[in-house]
Amino acid sequence: MAMGIPEFENLYPKSVFEKNLGKKKSLMLIAEIENSIVGFKAGYEKEQDDSFYSWMGGVLPASRGKGIARKLAAQMEEWAVKEGYDKIKMTTRNKNKAMLLFAISNGFALTAVEERIPIGENRLFLEKVL
Repeated sequence: MAMGIPEFENLYPKSVFEKNLGKKKSLMLIAEIENSIVGFKAGYEKEQDDSFYSWMGGVLPASRGKGIARKLAAQMEEWAVKEGYDKIKMTTRNKNKAMLLFAISNGFALTAVEERIPIGENRLFLEKVL
């Protein structure tokens, strides 16, 4: 699915997906338009702190600007509340400006920065209270 989403230039191997989504409480959402997959959102329980980790998501460039990412995020938040989570956490990279702006506009707050070289690879940690 990540094929065609430019932000995922280096895909994880299948084993990483199995590790993160296979044996933990997890959620995988798919967005479709006219029976074609145009976006996804995946997350899992990463820590035992009443939080759910929004691991990855994306929308094909041709389908952006239609509110798909917001709908996927809202569905994930609704599910997380029903499952008893108090907050959603996520990580992005400094070079992913669109994701950072999306997260902030969706109520996430920056909680930490892990510096990397080059600066575009800095990890930005965000959290949203549900």
